[in-house]
Amino acid sequence: MTSGVFEVTIDAPVDRVWPWVADLGKHAQWSPKDYTVEWIEGEPNVVGSRYRSVGWVPGDKQHVNEGEVVENRAQERFAFRAQDKDGSYANTFTLEPRGQSTQVTFRLDFVKLNGMAAFAVPVLFPLIGKKDIRNRMGLLKTKVEASQP
Repeated sequence: MTSGVFEVTIDAPVDRVWPWVADLGKHAQWSPKDYTVEWIEGEPNVVGSRYRSVGWVPGDKQHVNEGEVVENRAQERFAFRAQDKDGSYANTFTLEPRGQSTQVTFRLDFVKLNGMAAFAVPVLFPLIGKKDIRNRMGLLKTKVEASQP
C-alpha cells in the first residue's frame, strides 16, 4: 500500500493548532492549490458527517472526492476517509504537545487503488504528491503561527 507520513512542529499550543486541523472547511486556507469542501450530510467535522471536496491532483484540477469523518478526538486525532473513481484513501492528523509547541503528524494511506491509479500513484506520489503535502504542512505552520492566540 502506498502511503506517506509528514510531520511539522508548530510554535503554538495544541488548542491553537486544533481548529486548523479538525475543521475541513479551514483546510483550503492552508492548501497550496485550490481546494473546497461542502458538507453533504451531518454536522460539519463530527464523526459520521459526509463531505464532498474538489481540489487538484495530477492531471485533474477539479478532482472530486467524497468522504466521511471517522474520528474526532478533540486536540488529539482527526481522521477522515475519502473515495473517488480511482480508489479510497485514509487521512489522519495526530497532534502531540511539545512544551509550548505542537507536533502535527499527517498520515495518508492509499487504501485501495483502481485501474491506472494502481500503477500511477506509486510512481507519482513520491515525485509530486509528497512535495505538495510537505508544502501544505509548511503552510499550516505559517497560518497557525500567524493567527491570534
